[in-house]
Amino acid sequence: MSARPPRKRFRPALLTAGAAALAVTTALVLPQSAGAAETAPVGFGAGTTGGGGATAVTVTTLAAFKTAVTGDTAKVVKVSGLIPLGGQVDIGSNTTVLGVGSASGFTGGGLRLKKVTNVVVRNLNIRKPVAPADGITVQASTKVWIDHNSFSSDRDHGKDYYDGLLDITHASDHVTVSWNTFKDHYKGSLVGHSDNNAGEDTGHLRVTYHHNWFDNVNSRIPSLRFGTGHFYDNYVVGADIAVHSRMGAQMFVENNVFRSTAVAVTTNRDSDVDGYANLTGNDLGGAATEISQVGTFTKPSYGYTAEPASTVVASVTSGAGTGRL
Repeated sequence: MSARPPRKRFRPALLTAGAAALAVTTALVLPQSAGAAETAPVGFGAGTTGGGGATAVTVTTLAAFKTAVTGDTAKVVKVSGLIPLGGQVDIGSNTTVLGVGSASGFTGGGLRLKKVTNVVVRNLNIRKPVAPADGITVQASTKVWIDHNSFSSDRDHGKDYYDGLLDITHASDHVTVSWNTFKDHYKGSLVGHSDNNAGEDTGHLRVTYHHNWFDNVNSRIPSLRFGTGHFYDNYVVGADIAVHSRMGAQMFVENNVFRSTAVAVTTNRDSDVDGYANLTGNDLGGAATEISQVGTFTKPSYGYTAEPASTVVASVTSGAGTGRL
């Protein structure tokens, strides 16, 4: 591999938490009730219905699950129990996958949404997806709602032993990630897999993250290339680098809470082209920010209600994850 000289550019001094707080204003909106489970997604994934009112089928084995989620006809598949798997299972279009109770889901691998549309995944435990499998992979897919799931692994292995918990790539679009827990992991959620994929990804990768709890996740909370991300009312604890905007991505970071986190938001690491970020109403909790480019994305086109940062911890810790629906 040929070496290349480092890129020279101005890097502004890190903003202190106090300076960042003075530079933002809290959105004047009414709070959402703690733990309220929406019946439809809010954000870029609005309009996603999955299997809609199709008659539900309950499965307890991997073989039955694979059969149930195949094809593009409308279907609702309920998963009962924790099912071990290796690799990933492909999910068809117009599908709702729903865990039963608080302890159902998958361990050892995950789900893949590839070239599909209109998929809902809710109330699943997704544990220890051994590389190269992600907990959930969304590739070249549109209209996706990932809601009230509990993603986790451990940090007892190297950072590449497990892959991502939730990765959204290859021009996927109109995705909402809401009320999930992400725990004990190195690489949380990647949006846009490569610096070299501008031709496919530019104009796509529109993703909303709201009311998620990232606990002891090292980085990629999320890492976004090329796309447009709205990150609001999330609770981040114990991260090294949380929100990472790169390769011209636009991030609107609103009313989140960060604790025991080194860098809450960065726009100028690891890629040849910086990203953009616009911050408002966040409680940084002493975390630094590295904002080389202030973004122009300041108001999403969709309707939503953001609660103030002062109530986010109570709402998210009581309402995120499985067993809340």
